[in-house]
Amino acid sequence: MNEEDMPDARTQELHTLSAPSLGNEKLATLAKALGHPARLGVIRMLHERQTCIGCDIVDEIGLAQSTTSEHLRILRTAGIIAGEVEGPRVCYSLSAETLEPLRCFLREIAGQPAESTKS
Repeated sequence: MNEEDMPDARTQELHTLSAPSLGNEKLATLAKALGHPARLGVIRMLHERQTCIGCDIVDEIGLAQSTTSEHLRILRTAGIIAGEVEGPRVCYSLSAETLEPLRCFLREIAGQPAESTKS
């Protein structure tokens, strides 16, 4: 590799600074999506049941259908849940792997070493 191909110190510094900030943006998006009791209720329900159709979520959460739909949209946009169309209904499931960066971050700041759950 010649000198022209080698990154300068400024380029390396920008790369180092941007990597954590990109991680911080993803963590903030996840945290914001989790920032409502109804959305946490949806996540708990999906964790327990594995999958659930939208009308069951509406019944369980106890909010208006339109309000529940908005909470589901926020969780889907963050990638925390996935919705699959099954006939006239949408079946939702938890995308737990999306929460892995947040889990690692919380373990890290709680003083526990981060462990990878993947083999």
